[in-house]
Amino acid sequence: MEGTALKKALLFVLPAFLISFWPADARALTLNYFAEGAAGLRTNDDTTRKDGYNLLEGRVQVKGSHSPEALEEWSAEVTGKAELLADGYDESLRFILREGALSFTPVDAVDIKAGRQVLTWGTGDYLFINDLFPKDYISFFTGRDDEYLKVPSDALRVSVFAPAASLDIAIMPVMEPNRSVTGTRLSFYDGTRGEITGDEANRDFEKPAETIENIELAMRAYRTFGSFEGTLYYFRGFYNEPRGITDAAAERFFYPRLSAYGLSLRGPVLGGIGNFEAGWYDSEQDRSGRDALVENSSIKYLAGYSRDLGGDLTIGGQYLVEQMLNYDSYTASLGAGEPARDELRHLVTLRVMKLMKAQTVEAVFFAFFSPSDRDAYLRPSVGYKITDNLKATVGANIFIGTEAHTEFGQFERNDNVYARLRYSF
Repeated sequence: MEGTALKKALLFVLPAFLISFWPADARALTLNYFAEGAAGLRTNDDTTRKDGYNLLEGRVQVKGSHSPEALEEWSAEVTGKAELLADGYDESLRFILREGALSFTPVDAVDIKAGRQVLTWGTGDYLFINDLFPKDYISFFTGRDDEYLKVPSDALRVSVFAPAASLDIAIMPVMEPNRSVTGTRLSFYDGTRGEITGDEANRDFEKPAETIENIELAMRAYRTFGSFEGTLYYFRGFYNEPRGITDAAAERFFYPRLSAYGLSLRGPVLGGIGNFEAGWYDSEQDRSGRDALVENSSIKYLAGYSRDLGGDLTIGGQYLVEQMLNYDSYTASLGAGEPARDELRHLVTLRVMKLMKAQTVEAVFFAFFSPSDRDAYLRPSVGYKITDNLKATVGANIFIGTEAHTEFGQFERNDNVYARLRYSF
């Protein structure tokens, strides 16, 4: 079991254990299951990697909910989602708790959810500005289901609904970072070595200490204005990628402190749905931008639009601009020969989705393209619902780039194709 998996397992098993003592007619227990097999093969040579694949696994997921009669007045519900994963890539058998939480309504207009849960908000499609909750890009780049892009957090979430505005507050006692690329499944550009690296990478990521001052806090306030929903965001915590270097020679990295402030607006536009989102990232440990070992502050802007064109065809696009602040200080701090990032990074996305054969076939093409980095990432996939219980999915991850150090260019050797077969019951 990985890390604190045993404690997580106990958090999942305990509610079920308590439920077993209650009268059968009071349990109101709902369970769903699925079993899935997945495989992914690399389609190009990569001398930094010793394997020819990066996905070979089978998993069984159990998802359950229970409404305890003793807490009926509070509309309480215990929810859980647990998996047993047999991973052929690293020859491991792991228990994974994706959810184990108690939700209840102590008073009208207040909802509380405590425990392990997936947190998400914002308006972007695969682009996250004010959603600073952890992600798993290894799963994303190797062909796992989109569900696994989001990493669960141990959190207390409080939602307050009021006429003027609604408020969500999420408190995370322990910082949960992204599942970062480390070279074992995907090669990447290692800035400390100045080259693409893979299996030989030996990075050490130091998480923040589990102290009161390191508790993370995320808040959003939102309300509707006619047909539009406007939202304000606040986050205090840490970058969820290791954007700070403790010791470059020893490849030791840390997660710098971050405060973020943002806003978004989403609603109907010209027969479709439009959205705008922006966020200011205040890198608290390098506000001057002079420390080459810590990420600079930045501002991000996103505009998007999607529309149903009829005939089960949907198309959508987004434009993202990332502006690095204190850019002159950043360039002055670079070492000799070290590649510089652009002050303004531009990124465009396109999604085309078509349902066919009585909506049993779903074909999706998603593309990321950066005109400033001159790189791209393509995600074509087709899902076929063979029966009500059985679904097959095939797809690919294709990376294109002219420079090894750019966001997608660094993954150019990691092109892969994958297939998944899931049976739900």
